[in-house]
Amino acid sequence: MNKPNLLLITVDQMRGDCLGMEGRSIVETPHLDMMAQAGVRFTHAYSAVPSCIAARAAIMTGMSQKAHGRVGYLDGVDWNYEHTVASTLAENGYHTYCVGKMHVHPERNLCGFHNVELHDGYLHYHRNHNKPVTESSQHCDDYLVWLRNKLGPQADIIDTGIDCNSWVARPWVYEEYLHPTNWVVNQSIDFLRRKDPTKPFFLMMSFVRPHSPLDPPQVYFDQYIHEDIPMPPIGDWVEEENLEDKGKNVNCIQGLISPKALKRARAAYYGSITHIDHQIGRFLKAMHEYGHLKDTVIVFTSDHGDLLGDHHFFRKALGYEGSCRVPFIVYDPGNMLKIQKGLEAEEVVELRDIMPTLLEIAGIPIPPTVEGKSTVPILQGKKDVPWRDYIHGEHSFGPLSNHYITNGKEKYIWYSQTGEEQYFDLVIDSEEKRNLIEDPSYEAPIKLLRQYLIKELEGREEGYTDGEKLIIGQQPVDVLSHVMR
Repeated sequence: MNKPNLLLITVDQMRGDCLGMEGRSIVETPHLDMMAQAGVRFTHAYSAVPSCIAARAAIMTGMSQKAHGRVGYLDGVDWNYEHTVASTLAENGYHTYCVGKMHVHPERNLCGFHNVELHDGYLHYHRNHNKPVTESSQHCDDYLVWLRNKLGPQADIIDTGIDCNSWVARPWVYEEYLHPTNWVVNQSIDFLRRKDPTKPFFLMMSFVRPHSPLDPPQVYFDQYIHEDIPMPPIGDWVEEENLEDKGKNVNCIQGLISPKALKRARAAYYGSITHIDHQIGRFLKAMHEYGHLKDTVIVFTSDHGDLLGDHHFFRKALGYEGSCRVPFIVYDPGNMLKIQKGLEAEEVVELRDIMPTLLEIAGIPIPPTVEGKSTVPILQGKKDVPWRDYIHGEHSFGPLSNHYITNGKEKYIWYSQTGEEQYFDLVIDSEEKRNLIEDPSYEAPIKLLRQYLIKELEGREEGYTDGEKLIIGQQPVDVLSHVMR
C-alpha cells in the first residue's frame, strides 16, 4: 500500500470547548463537526505548557517539556532538535511543507520542512526595529510581503489598531480574501498544485487565529455579536480585589472589563473560529478536486486555549480548562486506518502524541527521543493498549507560575510561588467553579495527584521538590538549562 498523505491543521489559541458538537458551545463549526463525527475526537486533550513556543516544541518533537526544555515563554532561543516530525518524514520519503505559523528561532529555521511559507502573526521579538533585519518579521513574514504586494508598502498587520494579546475586538479592516486565515488556505491549495507528485506529502497548515487580534471578517463578527452570548464562568475562589483597575489594561492577564467589551471579544473570537472552519471546508474541497481527500489522514488541534474571561482571566499560561484543554480530531476520509468512526475517546492525550501518531500512520519507526504515545490503537478502538494515567502541565509565569496534574476527570493545580492549591472535580464541575482543596471527602485523590506532581518535579533544576514535599518560592525559569547551552 502507498504511504498516506498527512495533513496537520493547527490553530492558535482555540479552546477545547469551542466545537459546535461540544453541545454547550454556541460556536458553529460545521466542517470540524463533520470531521469529528466521521473520525475520532479526543475529549481530554491538553497542552502541557499552554503558550505558543512550548506547545509547538511538543508538536514538532514529540517530547515532554522536561526534554524539549520550554517550560515558559521566551523568544530568541534556538531550535536545535535532533528529530522533528517534519525531518523524520522527510528522511523517509515525504515532501514536507508548512504554511503559516511556526514560532521558532531563528524565524526561518525550517525544522525539517523542505519549505515554509511563514506568517507568525505579530511577535514583539521580531517587530523590534532594533533587531537585525534578518530577524525581523518585516523581512521574514511571507504574508506581510504578499499583503503589501496587494495593497502597497504602507499596509501592515497592525492596521486594525488592536494588539496581538488584547481583548479589544473589531471586524477585519480589509476585504476578506486578504485576511491571514484565507492566505494560509490560499497557499496550502497552491502547494497541492506544486508538490512533488512522486512522493507522499506532509502539509502543516498552521493558522494564527483565533489568537488575537480579535478581527474576523465582518460577516463572522456579525454572526455572533447579536447572539445572546453566555457570560464566562467565575469560580467561588476568585478574588476580585483591584480587578477593575487591572481591566483598564487592554492586554491584561486578569481584569474586569465592561460587559459590552467582553461580548465583543467573545463574538470576535467565536467568529474567528467559524471563519477558520469555513476555510478548512474550502481546503477539503480543494483536496477532493486534486484527488487527495481519500488518501490523506488529517489531524486537527490547537497549541493551547484562551481563558476569554473565565474567572476574569484572559489569554493563556494557566492550568484551567479554557487555557490548557484543546480540540484534537483525527479524520481519515478514506478509512485507510480502519478507525472507529464517531468515537469520542476519553484517554488523556497531549500535543507530544501528534508526532508518534503521524509516524505510525506513515509506517515509519519512531525516534528514541520521542516521549509521546501514538494514538493509532485508540483510533482503531483497541481496548487492551495501556495508556497514561495523567498529564503534568506547567508554565513559568512570574507570581502566577503554576503546575497542574489532570486525568481529564479531575485536576490539581499548584502555584509554585505562593503555594496555593486547587482541586476540581471536572466530572461535576467542568467550568472549575468550586475549589475542593479543603473538602475532606476529596483528601485521597488530592493526595494522589499531589504525589504525581512531586514525582514529575523530582530532580528538576528549579528545586520545586525534595522528593517528599513541594517547596514554595523556588525561582522559575522559562527554558531549562540544557536548551540554553
